[in-house]
Amino acid sequence: MQDQKDKVLETINDPDYIQEGDQGTKMAIRSYEKTPLGSKYLIVVYREIGRSNGFIITSYFTRQPAAWREVLWRR
Repeated sequence: MQDQKDKVLETINDPDYIQEGDQGTKMAIRSYEKTPLGSKYLIVVYREIGRSNGFIITSYFTRQPAAWREVLWRR
């Protein structure tokens, strides 16, 4: 994922939607047609600290996000 830094930052700043993660985390999700693995969703798991601070825990590509997770926000 190191070479996908631009996509990770774009997903955090302009996600398609945000899902509730585990243990107080959130998951920013964005669809990308072109990735090293073909058409995939990029999921960035992060934790917010206040309104304008936070940190990224991990990121990964997936075929489809988990349908059972609660959607907190949608574009």
